[in-house]
Amino acid sequence: MNAISHTAAIARPIPDERELTAPAVQARKAGTRRRLALGRAIPFGALIGPALLLVIWSGGSVAGLIDPRTLPAPWSVVGTAIDLIATGKLQDHLMTSAWRAAQGLVFGILIGAVLALISGLSRLGEAIIDGPVQIKRAIPTLALIPLLMLWFGIGEGMKVTTIALAVLIPIYIQTHSSLRSIDNRYVELAQTLRIGYGEFIREVILPGALPGFFLGLRFAVTYAWLSLVVVEQVNATSGIGYMIDLARNYGQTDIVIVGLAIYALLGLASDGIVCFFQERSLSWRRTLAD
Repeated sequence: MNAISHTAAIARPIPDERELTAPAVQARKAGTRRRLALGRAIPFGALIGPALLLVIWSGGSVAGLIDPRTLPAPWSVVGTAIDLIATGKLQDHLMTSAWRAAQGLVFGILIGAVLALISGLSRLGEAIIDGPVQIKRAIPTLALIPLLMLWFGIGEGMKVTTIALAVLIPIYIQTHSSLRSIDNRYVELAQTLRIGYGEFIREVILPGALPGFFLGLRFAVTYAWLSLVVVEQVNATSGIGYMIDLARNYGQTDIVIVGLAIYALLGLASDGIVCFFQERSLSWRRTLAD
């Protein structure tokens, strides 16, 4: 039986090469008809998660599962926010916080981007800059507050410096990584075309570093608001953080929730603005999300 089976297997006609490749060709044609992607963009998709949390919070409050002394109902928090707006207190605190965060963000972005360019485009620059930046990266920014208070006092300089130090690290890390990850084929092409160094920086280096820069910027705006929460509780007389700390002393949980909601909205709005400019600036890229 084994010999007969072996002989039948040998005698079986060999399939045509076109038959062997037909499934692959069909699969390839199917791939051209259906593009692998994440699907269509969901309108206001970023709001679905927060809206779901709000629904759960409201349901728990209505059902009595959440103690109002621990977490007031959403409508109570909204009422408190309306009262703060009517008295003008919320606007004043918000403007002070936004100005502090903006100053720290601008200084941190500029310093981080410049250091990343120097370190990313020069071996000597990397030897000088990368080590101290990595040391700062290992030290939490908030742990530096006592030292910054000794250096700059307890005024606005300390607060803005703390935010800037928190911001520059993600800007530097991500931009430097993008600079060093640029495909060497572009460098060879630039050499072949004999373009100048300035044009090479403008046409190859800077566009190649933009993806990392925007990724770092998304982290940076988050770190800016996180740092602001802490520094505004250090000898501050205004700001959202000061409002939260004062409400904590008086046990006003609803005002604390209002302040936290303001921080959350500011963070979402900042990230949305960065994503908007990221999509416009990197429209030349084709990615899975497109």
